[in-house]
Amino acid sequence: MAEKNRRDDEFADDRLEDEAFDDAVDDDATDEDEPVSRGGTATRSRVAKAGESTSKRTETGRVGFFGRIARFFREVVAELRKVIWPTRKELLTYTAVVVVFVAVMLAIVAVLDFGFAKGVLAVFGN
Repeated sequence: MAEKNRRDDEFADDRLEDEAFDDAVDDDATDEDEPVSRGGTATRSRVAKAGESTSKRTETGRVGFFGRIARFFREVVAELRKVIWPTRKELLTYTAVVVVFVAVMLAIVAVLDFGFAKGVLAVFGN
């Protein structure tokens, strides 16, 4: 019986994590009817909430093609503002690490290629 209670506790923790994840997903969603705290979209959201129609919406309530494109670019800019850009020193360090790694992998592949070529020539003759 105690084991069953422990399993229920584990599943309860999973449910809590799922709910927290769902809340996080809902927080990131940008719905036209919800006020958004990023950027200057609060005015547009208040207008949409007040029931006034915007020029981007059609009679069916869907956002038009150009409205979707504009929203896409606004979301791209919002995401780019969240990015933590590396400093110059970090960028040079990361670049050096990548160049050294690529050089090591190139050397390994070159040695294996040379070894296999010599092996094939030894087996099949020249």
